[in-house]
Amino acid sequence: MTGPLVDAGTVPVWLRPLVEISGQVDSSTFTRFSPPRNGQTRPAAVLILFGEGPSGPDVLLLRRADTLGSHAGQVAFPGGGAEPGDADIVATALREAEEETGVDPSGVLPVAVLPELFVPVSRFAVTPVLAHWQTPSPVHAVDPAETATVARVALSDLADPAHRFQVRRPGTGYKGPAFAVDGLFVWGFTAGLLSVLLSLGGWEREWDRDDVRDLEAALREHDRETR
Repeated sequence: MTGPLVDAGTVPVWLRPLVEISGQVDSSTFTRFSPPRNGQTRPAAVLILFGEGPSGPDVLLLRRADTLGSHAGQVAFPGGGAEPGDADIVATALREAEEETGVDPSGVLPVAVLPELFVPVSRFAVTPVLAHWQTPSPVHAVDPAETATVARVALSDLADPAHRFQVRRPGTGYKGPAFAVDGLFVWGFTAGLLSVLLSLGGWEREWDRDDVRDLEAALREHDRETR
């Protein structure tokens, strides 16, 4: 089931457009990839946790440890694969967020479920769960072997045209949106999802889509600047 989990009128005004539209979009809004017909995917969920910080509405992100075997060093939403003990996909998202960032689920209100999105690299079928951080709790990298950094990033900073560009991988056909904000380099699945959410939520500002950078070169430059 996708769509709102609560009445849109019960969430902050700035979050209502996303809650209201959550039941009107399908996977093609977010990705061009379709699940394989044989159904051999792994269910997973990410928690897209919106809060209200000193700089206004923000979202919780983490950077994966550089030593991980897959997606090392990449910025992501808290999340992971479903486990047998999870009551549903919302429970998966909340459990993973608590395990990775220490967020207290009792202060989190799930507000909407977006369509399942297929990620070919991992073969995960990922369900994004939107939530409002009603009672913020301290967060941190619970296991440094898995998570390097946890951060609350202001939506206004993500929407700032100075922080936005596109990246490509020559020879692969890959091109997608990216962000360089608060010392984080966001690309891939997470950046694509954020880019669409900024638009759907009404936060997007005009930015230069013709600024296309080589991914590997952009990552090296970012590493040099943030050391």
